[in-house]
Amino acid sequence: MSVRADGLPGTAEPGPDGDPAPPPGLVMLGHFDQPPGYGVNRPRGAASWLFTWTTGGRGRLWQGGVETSAGAGRLVVLAPGAPHGYAVGPGARRWRFWWAHCQARPSWAAWLRPYDAGDGVYVVTSARAAVHGRVEAAFRRMHADARRPGAGGPPDAAAAPDGQIAVAHGSAARELALCALEEIVLLTTAGARQAAARPGLDPRIHRAQELIDADPGAPHTVRSLAGQVSLSPSRFAHLFSRQLGQSPMRALREARLRHAARLLEGTDLPVERVAAASGFASPFHFNRVFRERYGTPPGAYRNAVHGGPRD
Repeated sequence: MSVRADGLPGTAEPGPDGDPAPPPGLVMLGHFDQPPGYGVNRPRGAASWLFTWTTGGRGRLWQGGVETSAGAGRLVVLAPGAPHGYAVGPGARRWRFWWAHCQARPSWAAWLRPYDAGDGVYVVTSARAAVHGRVEAAFRRMHADARRPGAGGPPDAAAAPDGQIAVAHGSAARELALCALEEIVLLTTAGARQAAARPGLDPRIHRAQELIDADPGAPHTVRSLAGQVSLSPSRFAHLFSRQLGQSPMRALREARLRHAARLLEGTDLPVERVAAASGFASPFHFNRVFRERYGTPPGAYRNAVHGGPRD
């Protein structure tokens, strides 16, 4: 066992009790039930993202200068590239948790951003209890898909044996695992947004935001959205901007860019059709704003997500 500077015992990069960080491009996951004294310390961090979902007991995670605790029903995500570690929480009898290492899809960043605690740590603390079972089922499905060859046949929904590590080697298993993890991120962050809705948020503005998120490619305008929530366009635009910190059209553009990113990741649609399906009338405008938002043109974004040009 190695020892951190603060005296906490931990396995070094990694130990037999820790979850080994995979090479970039792989998805690796497992379920652990660990007693006091368990810990992992990675002074150089990892090349992949780490997602943890606590099912019992309490854990402690740190990265850079940020430290957080993880109780049941808490999703904690660590971005790659920074020194990090984790252990059973002080005074806790156990820490039971799912973990997954992978390269996060770029579009997840927008969902996690509201939960940024600093230094690449994202803490989702208020996922609704109603989604906990679905989150755990998604992790079990990920584990089963990773362990079976190919993608044929239904996965075994039984819980993963504690300590058994699964690696999604094939492209089908990897895509299935990433889709399940995306479901987990959506369930937890959407639940947290609803549970943590700011006091005093006008229900009409909340409804307009739901309309945008449900169908970002629709021909929404300030006037059409205002009409659907029974406000005048000027009152709607003022109230939306004041309560959400951005104009309705800016919120719509962000939703359309997120939708376009998902289509680029999950389909073979030509870029022009992705633009149209996401509500952009001009492919040239779409290319420009997509590059501003994601730092790369749509075609290059798709190639980077899939590790090279697609046939």
